Amino acid sequence: MTEQQDSRRVSLVLGVLFGVVGMGSSSAAIALPMIATEFDASVGVAAWTISGYVLFLAVTTAVYGRVSDLVGVRWPMLVGVTLMTVGALTAALAPTFSVLLVARLVQGAGAAAVPTLGVAVLSARYDGAVRGLALGRLAAVAASLSCLGPLVGGVVEHALGWRAVMALPVLAVLVVPFVWHALVGEGTGARLDVLGAVLVAVTSGGLVLLVQSPSTGLVVATVGALLLLVGAPLVAHRVRREPHGFLPRAVVCNGRVVRSALAAASVPASWFALLIAVPAVMVDAGWAAWQVGLLLVPSAGIALFVPRWAGPLLERRGSAWTLALAGIVAAGSLVLGAAGTATEWPALVAAAVVLTTVAFGLGQPALMASVGDAVNPEVRGVALGVATLLFLVGGSVGSAFIAGLGEVIGIPGSLAALAVLPLAALLAIAPDLRGRPDARMRRPDRLRA
Repeated sequence: MTEQQDSRRVSLVLGVLFGVVGMGSSSAAIALPMIATEFDASVGVAAWTISGYVLFLAVTTAVYGRVSDLVGVRWPMLVGVTLMTVGALTAALAPTFSVLLVARLVQGAGAAAVPTLGVAVLSARYDGAVRGLALGRLAAVAASLSCLGPLVGGVVEHALGWRAVMALPVLAVLVVPFVWHALVGEGTGARLDVLGAVLVAVTSGGLVLLVQSPSTGLVVATVGALLLLVGAPLVAHRVRREPHGFLPRAVVCNGRVVRSALAAASVPASWFALLIAVPAVMVDAGWAAWQVGLLLVPSAGIALFVPRWAGPLLERRGSAWTLALAGIVAAGSLVLGAAGTATEWPALVAAAVVLTTVAFGLGQPALMASVGDAVNPEVRGVALGVATLLFLVGGSVGSAFIAGLGEVIGIPGSLAALAVLPLAALLAIAPDLRGRPDARMRRPDRLRA
């Protein structure tokens, strides 16, 4: 089997596995109105099952990235899929909202293994144009399946109820055997900085609590602000004291990694924002859950074609320009989403989701290519984990933004306000947009972090 054939097979299977993880949030989002009714809560409160899932998905990505550097990728992947399965089954059987929320957190903590370790496998296994195409293919398949999540969730909810929707991520167990052979590589055997991981989790959680607090009140806002204010300096202190800890100084002080991750974070923010907004508005307008899912099907088809643009674009223009384009497209998707939800016009809503799918398909592989080129192989796993952490925290902030601010200024207004984020993110990568930074970084005389 040639390298090209091997990369196609491995990236497709990893994309399916990644897509099942994405369906864990996209299919669940379609059931939010039903969950709210079941537990006598508002949709904003029910949305914590999405924000919490994505937050734990984000925080534990860096854990899996670091663990993969230490012990390899095979066993962390197995542990992650097991946790995801247990969380999904518990969520399906949850007798109370509190149990449901905790189960979703466990599910997110397990699901985080897939994006981090999957990208680490592709980054270590392939180089150059083959790697770019493999990353693009993974992102396309994952985005396509994630876009089908609302339809699958709507059909399952209509036939079996919302609890069956919660159990859908169990399908990941069926996919793992097909990629097991590719999960190879040994770790360094070094230790894991548990305290550093906890501090990062606390700080990220504070940010999400603060953003979503308009739906839950002053107490949650206060707790979020305190966690953020206390956690941020403690994380900075930990990085200085433990330069090879959970957040290695060589990674977090690498300007290329940090700028790329901050810029890319606006892309999942737009995706998860629309994921919350569209079902909430359309179901409230009288649409059935499966009908909302049908509305989002075109984006699944578009996602499959994005690699044809992403791969060549990465080769010609580099990751910085690709990230910039992804940010512009994400901003446009939020503006269209605001107009579509305000008018309840299906065509605009569908177009908004198509655009954010394109942005994701461009932004995710561009981020991973940028980070993969910016660091040495021995810290590549944790670098990808840190980048994915910031990337997915953006998703959690996006969903929290809509769930929280949407109850204050309305969902269309909150989508319009969030459109500023992708445009502001362009400032983060402005230094990398001059010339061809990717090419300069590959020169032998430039020392990598």
